[in-house]
Formats: sequence, structure tokens, C-alpha cells
Amino acid sequence: MGETCNRRQDARGVSFVTMAEGLRTCGEKGGTKPWAVRCVPLHMIAMTLLFLTLLLGLALVPLGLPGLWVMLGATLVYWIVVPAGSIGGITFGVLAALVVVAEVLEFTISGRYARKYGGSRRAGWGAIVGGIVGAVIGVPLPIIGSMVGAFAGAFAGALVAELTVARETRGEPIRVATGALIGRVVAAATKVAFGMAMVVWVMGAVLVGRLSGNG
Repeated sequence: MGETCNRRQDARGVSFVTMAEGLRTCGEKGGTKPWAVRCVPLHMIAMTLLFLTLLLGLALVPLGLPGLWVMLGATLVYWIVVPAGSIGGITFGVLAALVVVAEVLEFTISGRYARKYGGSRRAGWGAIVGGIVGAVIGVPLPIIGSMVGAFAGAFAGALVAELTVARETRGEPIRVATGALIGRVVAAATKVAFGMAMVVWVMGAVLVGRLSGNG
């Protein structure tokens, strides 16, 4: 894209540029000519919005909100708006796979930790189901309600499930539930790591594309 802008003047003689005409965002620039403007290329606007949205999505992940899906959606929008912006089918497919794997790990890790802390298979499933239900229902707390609900749900699910096992074969219920809670924390950290990898992957692909002259 070129760096020039199509200019018009309103009734007051003030210069302005429309997105439809120049696909640019322009602001006043000091100079000898009152109509002189500074233009920002569309791809820079798109890259900035993409990066900010990725950071927003990453910030939502530890809160128990669907931040990875926000990041995936932002990448898809960028791919559509800037088709030559180095985001292709392979990159998007890898990101989608990372999101699915992260979502699966988020709930299964708590079940594994419940088993690791002496729980039964039933306690493991209780931690998984409890974590999902807790994340969906949440608790009446602003912003962090879903995260707290997931932690509490994993703990309660493992505890209740382990208590239904015969006394002779079950582990210590509180210890098992604590293991499920620890697993849920580990799962959240793992999901954040996946989100960070997505940010690096996407922005790396975009920047490499810009440096090579694509997009």
C-alpha cells in the first residue's frame, strides 16, 4: 500500500481523510501547510489491534474466561481483513489445535492430580466434572467468579466423588480434593503458557511476513 492519503476539506477548510478513500487513519501534523497530515498504513492498524486483542485474550485466561478463543477469533479476523498478512491456513490450524489441547488439559490435569494424591478413578472424574460445572456456574464475584468456581468445583467434585467410594479402598478425601485443586492451578498455568506461545507464534508470523514484504 502507498503512503499517500486522499484529502478533502470540509466547510471550514479542515482537511480530513476517510477510510473508504485512503484506508488510512490520519491526524493533524504540525507544519507549514495547514492541510499536512500524517497517515498510518492500514496494516499497522491491523497489527496493533491484533496484538492488543491477543494480550486481552491472554489476560482473560487466568481468570477462567475463554481467552484462548478470543485470541483465535482475533487471528481469524486478521487473516480475513489482511489476507496477505502472513496468517495462513497452517498457522490458523496449529493455533486451533493448541486451543483444543489446552482446553482438554485444563480439566484433565485436575483429575490426574486427584489420582496422584491417592484418589480413585471416580475422584478423578469428579474433579473434572466439578471443575467444568464450577467454571460454567461460577461464584458471585466480579471478574474472577469463573476462576474461583472452577477451583472450588474441582475440589468439591473430587471430595464428594471420593466419599462415595467404599471406606476400605478410598483415599483420604481432603487430601484427594486438595490434589484436585492443585491440579486445577497447574492446569490454569499450563493454559496461560499455551496462550503465550500463541502470541509469540502469531506476532512472529506477522512480523516475518512484513519484513519479507508480504501483507
